[in-house]
Amino acid sequence: MDLLLHANALFALAAAVLWGGGDFSGGMGAKHAGGSMGSALRVILVSHATSFTALLLIVWLRGDPFPHGAPLVWGIAAGVTGGLALMCFYVALSRGAMGASAAVSGLLAAAIPAAVSAVAEGSPGLLHIFGFLVAGLAIWLIAAGPNAEAKPASTGTIWLAIAAGIGFGIYFVALKQAGAAGVFWPMATARIGSLSTCSLALIAVMLTAKRNRKSSANTGSLNRRAITWALSTALLDTSGNLLFIAATRAGRLDVAAVLASLYPASTILLAAWMLRERPTRRQGIGMAIAAAAVVMITL
Repeated sequence: MDLLLHANALFALAAAVLWGGGDFSGGMGAKHAGGSMGSALRVILVSHATSFTALLLIVWLRGDPFPHGAPLVWGIAAGVTGGLALMCFYVALSRGAMGASAAVSGLLAAAIPAAVSAVAEGSPGLLHIFGFLVAGLAIWLIAAGPNAEAKPASTGTIWLAIAAGIGFGIYFVALKQAGAAGVFWPMATARIGSLSTCSLALIAVMLTAKRNRKSSANTGSLNRRAITWALSTALLDTSGNLLFIAATRAGRLDVAAVLASLYPASTILLAAWMLRERPTRRQGIGMAIAAAAVVMITL
């Protein structure tokens, strides 16, 4: 039991580190592609197509059977909600308000699966519940400080972050259910859902732009730097997702989701390094509180 609990927590924390890097890469890719909804969709499609190809190769080499029934449905549903959430999140990040966007989405992404897990698996215990609350405070302190480009988050950006957080929360729950089919196929089926959804969304964006006689630049275009960021996103995000599935298979969904939702820490640290923003005292306190939360959740 202790071994599974520790594996549950370690996998989730590793997923948080990789997800934070993937989100930063995705936001930068969308920014270099133009910062529009079309830009975000193109980055997601390149990233997820690369990921899907690699996952298909892995399951073929392993000889894993194709999932059927509920795991297949849950996997595709995870991809649909995850694709829409990423689309909203990358646009929010590309607008420069990385801190506020990561904080809002991170809190909702943790809260929704924690509530679902409490209903389905019972109460995790007072210490864990307190740890979840402390982790939520840590997420806010880490991520909601001044953003990398000192731009205030607009109302539209905050709503995008809220939509992303709800989508991520549903994605966590769906991916947990799909995990009954293993680790690699659930992620591959999720990519089917996200590729289909984002392809349709991109077509809609392009048709709308054409109808309004806007230039193709307004729908975004991929240059070399955007593609490089998209490929980086594919590696980091897919690895994080696989670790999250492993975490949910090793223990409770709420523990995995709350710890994995600390991903804004690595997003903000990368923004500080790459965009030359020094972490604030508030963010340092948030990281210390996050460490305390991890201890309480894993005890």
